[in-house]
Amino acid sequence: MWWFQEGLCVLPVALVVWTAATFIFAYITAVVLRHVDPLVPYISDTGTVAPERCVFGVMLNVSAFLGVATMYVRYKQLQALADVEDTRLNRLNVVGFVFGCCSSFGMCVVANFQKTTLFSMHLVGAILTFGIGALYVFIQTALSYLMQPHIHSKTMFWTRLSVGIWTLSSIISMFVSSVIMYSTLPGVEVNKKLHWTPGEPGFTAHIVSTISEWSLALSFISFFLTYIRDFKKINLRASAELQSNHLYESQHYRPVSARGPTETSPLLTGSI
Repeated sequence: MWWFQEGLCVLPVALVVWTAATFIFAYITAVVLRHVDPLVPYISDTGTVAPERCVFGVMLNVSAFLGVATMYVRYKQLQALADVEDTRLNRLNVVGFVFGCCSSFGMCVVANFQKTTLFSMHLVGAILTFGIGALYVFIQTALSYLMQPHIHSKTMFWTRLSVGIWTLSSIISMFVSSVIMYSTLPGVEVNKKLHWTPGEPGFTAHIVSTISEWSLALSFISFFLTYIRDFKKINLRASAELQSNHLYESQHYRPVSARGPTETSPLLTGSI
């Protein structure tokens, strides 16, 4: 058995690889077609102009789906590991899953509302993706802290905390540099500016902002790499419990098969 066939570790691997491929493909296409400058454009700029924005949107929507699937598996795993009476741990687990879903929804908003067409919605999507996503990272880090040393190792906690600090520092750097950039260029529609010339007003702040955005995206998807070892130890199954042996609204007789009214398939209910 290959390592990625153990448990469900293929999920976080697929999420990270697919999302990284989305960014790289959009960047190469936009640069080749000269829609953006090669020197560190915003990630959103590489998915603004057709045809790359079409593929960027579809691929990022798939990333959002993989994100929800990964976060759901993590939620079910911690639910199975945590003591039922530990209300703090279980509440944090639920809140973390909700935040994770909000972050994935924000990714869909970013993918489908380009910054040059509807900047306000694009900004809302970015805040949901990275702002709420950062909260998800820190909640999972807190859960790792609360579950050590019996369930989580100290090494894993410090690894996730380091990634969380990386994410937070990238957010602060991006916010500060973006404020400086916008204040340097009053009256300019910066959200529609795709080409920058070295030496022009706001160029340095722009470069710092774009580097911070790439750093933020990299730190965020890197966090899910820490799930690989954990996901090797969980499988999920779906359990269908039939309430009737037919699908009519009224009473209808049909002999129950020898197989019985219950069927299972490998999807939802957790086992560790």
